[in-house]
This record gives sequence, C-alpha cells and structure tokens, in this order.
Amino acid sequence: MENMYSNNGFMGQMVSVPQVQPVNCNQVMGITSVSDLQSYAAGVVVRFPDFTEGQPFVARVRRPSLLVLAKCGKIPNTLLTAAGELFAKGGSGLDSDNDKMLSDMYDIMHIICEASLVQPTLAEIEGAGIQLSDDQMMAIFNYSQAGVKALESFRKE
Repeated sequence: MENMYSNNGFMGQMVSVPQVQPVNCNQVMGITSVSDLQSYAAGVVVRFPDFTEGQPFVARVRRPSLLVLAKCGKIPNTLLTAAGELFAKGGSGLDSDNDKMLSDMYDIMHIICEASLVQPTLAEIEGAGIQLSDDQMMAIFNYSQAGVKALESFRKE
C-alpha cells in the first residue's frame, strides 16, 4: 500500500501516514492522529435554529458521551433511566404515561446543551438573560446524537 504524506508533524515537517484498510471498512484510510483528535475535541462550528428571523445562532459544539456524563455525576440517578431511554430511541423514548416526562426531558436536554456548547457556553447564554428555544435545544440534542447529518432537515426549512 502507498504512504500518504501530511503536514501533521512537529514544527510543520512532513510525516508519513500509512494507509491501511480497516477490517470493518471497504476503503483505505490513514490512522487517526492525536492532533486530529485534539482538533475534534475543540469542537466544530455549527449553525442552529435562529433566535429570531435575522438573528442566527452559530456555536462551537462537541458531541458529549452519555456514559461520561453519567459517570461524572452530571446526570442525576433520578434521570438515568429517562436519559437512557431518550438516547436509545433517538429522542422518542420517553414514557408518555410518566407525568414528569416533559420535566425530565427538559432536564436531560439542558444537561446535553451544557455539555455540548463550547462557545458560547450555556452558562454564558443564560448569564446574559437568554434562554434557548425548544427548537434550539432539540437541534443541539440531535447534533449530540447524530452529528451534522441530524441538522439536515433543519437546514432545508
């Protein structure tokens, strides 16, 4: 297999990145570098539903892990079951017979927005007296689950 060269080396030097074919993929790819992972961890800039017409909402976000949030105690034990159902079924997993469903859903969405928003942070937004709309919170949740593809239907509107 051929080697591909990239400029990911120390001080801009060219580094050989071997191309391999992963066992679960039908195309040849380079192994992900630590610098690529660091770049990903910094988040990506995404446009979410506008605050109002002519007032776009563009933010740097990342996709948080439900397991890490639970492990760190960010998701209270009382919400773990609801969060698991919500994540497992892509947003449609809450029990409609639960009289706390909307409250639980809001709490989970708030936690996800807080973990997802890098710039501005949710604390900065709320500190300015601004509240995210339901559409914005749902778009951030959808992004956290499926990435930019989850926002395609929003962008077509």
